[in-house]
Amino acid sequence: MPRRSPFILTLSAVGLSFLMTGPATAGLHYSGEQFAELPSQWRGYLIDHRLLRILAVPPQAGSQPHPFRDMYLEAREKLSKAAAKRELTADEAADLGALHVRLGEIDKAVEVLRDAHRRHPDHFAVAANLGTAWQLLGDMNQAALMLREAVRLAPPKWKPAEELHLKLVRRRQKEAKGVQALDDLFGVAFVDDKGEYAANQLSPEERKKLPADAVTQLQTLALWLPADGRILWQLGELANAFGDVRNAAAILEGCVSEFGMNEPVLRRHRVVLRQAADEEAKPNPATRSDARAAHSAHAVEGGLRMRSTRPLVRRTDQIRLPDIKPNGLNMLPWPVLAETTIGRPFQPTFADHVKKLNGRRVYITGFIQPIGDDLEMGQFMLIEYPVGCWFCEVPEPTGIILVELEQNKTVKLTRDLVKIEGVLKLNSTDPEDYLYSISNAKIGPPD
Repeated sequence: MPRRSPFILTLSAVGLSFLMTGPATAGLHYSGEQFAELPSQWRGYLIDHRLLRILAVPPQAGSQPHPFRDMYLEAREKLSKAAAKRELTADEAADLGALHVRLGEIDKAVEVLRDAHRRHPDHFAVAANLGTAWQLLGDMNQAALMLREAVRLAPPKWKPAEELHLKLVRRRQKEAKGVQALDDLFGVAFVDDKGEYAANQLSPEERKKLPADAVTQLQTLALWLPADGRILWQLGELANAFGDVRNAAAILEGCVSEFGMNEPVLRRHRVVLRQAADEEAKPNPATRSDARAAHSAHAVEGGLRMRSTRPLVRRTDQIRLPDIKPNGLNMLPWPVLAETTIGRPFQPTFADHVKKLNGRRVYITGFIQPIGDDLEMGQFMLIEYPVGCWFCEVPEPTGIILVELEQNKTVKLTRDLVKIEGVLKLNSTDPEDYLYSISNAKIGPPD
């Protein structure tokens, strides 16, 4: 089976993403978070959305290290120690409140942010974060009051998302406890009067009723409130409205399987979308070039153009990396692989941590992407998150690892997350080969 790398295929896409992705402080208005330009591609977005959600979940005994969560814990500890010695600035208090929210410590967040708001009543991030904390604590009245202040104080680029957040809270003020219905945030009927789909996607006329930035603002809101399954459901409906049935099906599946949502309408939609996704996934007699052209058109269906592959802009210098074990098994973090830069002609520069892992046994989790048409294979590409369409969402060269299983071992294609163990090899000379490969590899379920 050929080892030809997709490097040449994706080079132009990599350059484009560098031009279009502009880091900015975002999320729960915590200065330690940076986000790319939204909207992000659905698959990458869902991975980072889940990453933010599990920050609030303490790791189980014996589980793998969570460098991303550790970064938040260390930042919270640093600000908490500073608060014990002196009065925090408004920016610091907003950050500490946001960190408490991210880590699931809502009572502490309200305590810190209430005090900060008394001292700094016109500070936007303090007001916005306090409104979010009140909402998560279940007090919609206090949340609405603070979010109204946040809208008043918001800089222009944040005002639309803050207004959408306030609209959400005002709607939920009027609801009975325990309601899981779909929020009507955009005035577009995704379902008919009986709670059923009128069609798999919105008509062009219905889609025109959506605000031009509907996906951007809702993705922003979901990053602020990653544990809110109803917002995720609305995102799934938007994905479907713009023609991406496979990712829409995956989103609604997550609402049921990960959030445990039992709303009958949601579950009916989940079945409809899964059936449509399965139908779409059936083999297509089109040639590879024809398929690429078709999928290129699909990528902008309905006028929706994705501006980034993932919302979170991660910097490895902020992440505490584990010590390297010369004779043991070492974790290979995806964010460190993404730090690789590629000059011209083919001149990759690897992060020091990755260079130290070259030739050592490593482990990493990811998703299988076949190289050819075989569904049972001894080698394949490993990517950090699954893609709905390889041509629409092709990863960058730094996000692909060639995996070669142990001799005479094969694996059947699966959509599930897998764990790979093997010997890492870096490629710094051959532009026709993959940047990273893992040989003599074992495959199994994640820990």
